[in-house]
Amino acid sequence: MVLFSLSMTLLLTATMILFGLLFLKKTPREINGLFGYRTRMSSINDDTWYFAHRYAGAVWIRTGVAVLAASILVIWILKNSGKFESYMLILFYFQMASLLMVIPLTEIALRKTFDRDGQRREG
Repeated sequence: MVLFSLSMTLLLTATMILFGLLFLKKTPREINGLFGYRTRMSSINDDTWYFAHRYAGAVWIRTGVAVLAASILVIWILKNSGKFESYMLILFYFQMASLLMVIPLTEIALRKTFDRDGQRREG
């Protein structure tokens, strides 16, 4: 069970880190409905599109590295626990929440940086 937990942790955090790097380095050039960070706010114009991808990418990289380190530590500490499976389920939910936190964080950053029309705010 420990190997399975480590494998799932590596898969999830590698996904976060790789997509984070992809969003930072290779933001989709055109706003599209198939790939990328696609919300109403991020799709207003090219400026919001690039900002959202750079921001989400940075969040995913930092979060992925932190979640990886914390998860490995938790798995190592709890590996001999009688309730290991239950703890791993809780850890998985935490990891998924960390993965999805990019959405509200990016939306907040977009709204702080841009107005409703996608124009950068002054100041």
